[in-house]
Amino acid sequence: MALGFYTLKGCFMSIIKSALGRDEIREIDRKAIEEYEIPGIILMENAGRNVAEEVLKMLPETDKARVAIFCGKGNNGGDGFVIARHLYNKGVGVSVYLTTAVSSVLSDGDASTNLKILLNMNLEIKELQEGHIGEIGKALHGYNVIVDAIFGTGLRGEVKEPVRTLLAKINETDIPVVSVDIPSGLSCDDGVVLGTAVKATKTITFVAAKTGFFKECGKEYTGELIVSDISVPKELIKFT
Repeated sequence: MALGFYTLKGCFMSIIKSALGRDEIREIDRKAIEEYEIPGIILMENAGRNVAEEVLKMLPETDKARVAIFCGKGNNGGDGFVIARHLYNKGVGVSVYLTTAVSSVLSDGDASTNLKILLNMNLEIKELQEGHIGEIGKALHGYNVIVDAIFGTGLRGEVKEPVRTLLAKINETDIPVVSVDIPSGLSCDDGVVLGTAVKATKTITFVAAKTGFFKECGKEYTGELIVSDISVPKELIKFT
């Protein structure tokens, strides 16, 4: 079972009032890991599992379903690796696309651990090459759901190529897109599109809604918003 979800339905104003910015979210993460001694990989596991459970609700028969998961280098990509594992274990056909080299993720950190697990499971990890964007765009039409786990709340500068074109290709499809924590390319604090951004069908965000979801282009790009409980101590959120 998921650790917990709540959506905008019926509690719109409460979610807006509890929305947090990038620095506040980072401080909660820091305190959870350093002061409460919750390993970051546990938070990543909870986040990825919760998203996977939400994706499963959107699929037809799991053994006939296909999901494309686009992962970046950081913790957002690490969430994507966890999602891939859980969906694969449920019988879903999973394709994992990495927007950087495998070697750059394997250096260290929680994302590295979860990528190694996928490699040990013999799941193919496809490194994104600029010349392959057109082919990927065509291939996307064979999937039931696209998972966007490329950029998280830490993104500040404009999205660069080849990811910029990739996001445009994702937006050109009519396939449901689930963004992990925040749509890639959307500014966490002010809702500005950083050159280009994923237009999510559904955004599953962690701990609290982000302030950018309710500013500028935030609502247009976030889609249905689901706030997911990843077992951060409630005291940290209450007193932020």
